[in-house]
Amino acid sequence: MRFTGQCRCGKVTIEIVAEQFPPLYACHCLNCQRWSGSAFGLHMLTAASAVQVTGETATFEHEHHAQSSTQHACGTCHTRLFNETTAAPDMRVLRAGILAGSEGFEPIAHIWTKRKQPWLVLSGTVAQWDESPTPEAFAAALG
Repeated sequence: MRFTGQCRCGKVTIEIVAEQFPPLYACHCLNCQRWSGSAFGLHMLTAASAVQVTGETATFEHEHHAQSSTQHACGTCHTRLFNETTAAPDMRVLRAGILAGSEGFEPIAHIWTKRKQPWLVLSGTVAQWDESPTPEAFAAALG
């Protein structure tokens, strides 16, 4: 399967080549709410080797929950594109909203639900954690 996307101004493009649709999850932590300016961040966990980036990105690093994260954004329009984190070595956490067809995506898990907006009702059939799950539990849910 091939997925493509871009930043808001189109100067950075992303291409993912994967055998199946990469796992998609929603994070309701305060950082994701503030970075997205919305109720949650919608993320796609993808092998770093499957993601090709064309165009100039700007990066910045930060520490969060004892993990180091490198954020990648368009150097022109500042659209957040993906991050790499010590919590998931050799993976990229893509912002799913930049991908073509994202309106048809549905998350298979929700993390940091203790911070979710009170008006948001989550399906009881989707994996959910009050905070960050263990890597083993998360991997099992994302399948």
